[in-house]
Amino acid sequence: QVQLVESGGGLVQPGGSLRLSCAASGIEFSRYFVGWYRQAPGKERELVAGISNRGNTEYADSVKGRFTISRDNAKSTLYLQMNGLKPEDTAVYYCTARFLRAHWGQGTQVTISS
Repeated sequence: QVQLVESGGGLVQPGGSLRLSCAASGIEFSRYFVGWYRQAPGKERELVAGISNRGNTEYADSVKGRFTISRDNAKSTLYLQMNGLKPEDTAVYYCTARFLRAHWGQGTQVTISS
């Protein structure tokens, strides 16, 4: 059974930082493209950042220079370091793992507010 469990969300003031983690089980993690999506109220889910099985990364323009995605294949864990957070980063953040099909976590709430 595939499980993706996100953690690390919370309430942070503008300019603050958070580190999201996604622990994967039930898959050969190192073979998967993994990434973070987010969905704000009333908006579509969007790709925030992704990292291929070879370590190639991609970012949404809105987070370039502020967010860093990384993976630890030995721990089957995906990370998202988020710095310089803005109110518009408020959303539910979802972890995804994609190889032949996509798997999703349940999401973790990130709220940026003073």
